[in-house]
Amino acid sequence: MRKTTQLRQLLQQKEILVAPGAHDVLTAKIIEKVGFEAVYFTGYGQAASHLGTPDIGLLTMTEMVARVRNFVCALDIPVIADGDTGFGNAVNVMRTVREYEAAGAAAIQLEDQVAPKKCGHMTGRQVVSIEEMAGKIKAAVAARQDPDLVIIARTDARTALGIEEAVSRGKAYEAAGADVLFIESPENAAEMRQITASFRIPVLANMVEGGRTPLMNVRELQEIGYQLVIFPTASTYITAQAIFSAMTELKTAGTTEHLLDRMIPFAQFNDFVGLPAVRKLEAEFLP
Repeated sequence: MRKTTQLRQLLQQKEILVAPGAHDVLTAKIIEKVGFEAVYFTGYGQAASHLGTPDIGLLTMTEMVARVRNFVCALDIPVIADGDTGFGNAVNVMRTVREYEAAGAAAIQLEDQVAPKKCGHMTGRQVVSIEEMAGKIKAAVAARQDPDLVIIARTDARTALGIEEAVSRGKAYEAAGADVLFIESPENAAEMRQITASFRIPVLANMVEGGRTPLMNVRELQEIGYQLVIFPTASTYITAQAIFSAMTELKTAGTTEHLLDRMIPFAQFNDFVGLPAVRKLEAEFLP
């Protein structure tokens, strides 16, 4: 089964789909290993891990596509991929969709921010007109070769223009052909309920630790009416904190010996990243 079709089936289930964010392929493999059915390719995390910068639109489309392809090649679960603003106007969006689809993404997320974009929980975001973004969604739908490729339309209008404007934009993007709606950064449970009650297609919740939206349990989000939830920043923050701690201790103690009980053992890690399979290939094909 194609990953696009698999994702669509997951979105039709009664159970909310939880897609943790991954800033690199190793993290994505761990997400798959512990049993999640989809992974979110987070632009916030890609900017941090690839460039060491905040999420302010510095990554190019080709850089993002290359990283999406690496995710897809390493995983057996669908990859929901952040496509930022589509990297230009509606014509640029068409190429972006085709490149993401060719890389194997099961879904592409497109947002209505003015480029260069910013993280959806930062202030200072601006949005393009409803008409321009609706045209981008129509272009994305026209560009996909696989009709099951999921088009996620995101609006960042809530923070600057209010919840009513955000919902109005969501309705326009639904009419333009989006498969999933992403109303970014609602600020309370009442707004979240208003969002989920406003659309006929699945709606995505975004749980950013320290962000503008209250953190909720996935069961609470399901009760509110969300069909999909992403946790885009958790792995990035956990990884950064763990490495800060480890490197600080190494700097102080001059050794990692006392950190061994906090590490995955050498042999176990090699097994996890696929060394036994490589050894079998070597035995079969190398002289």
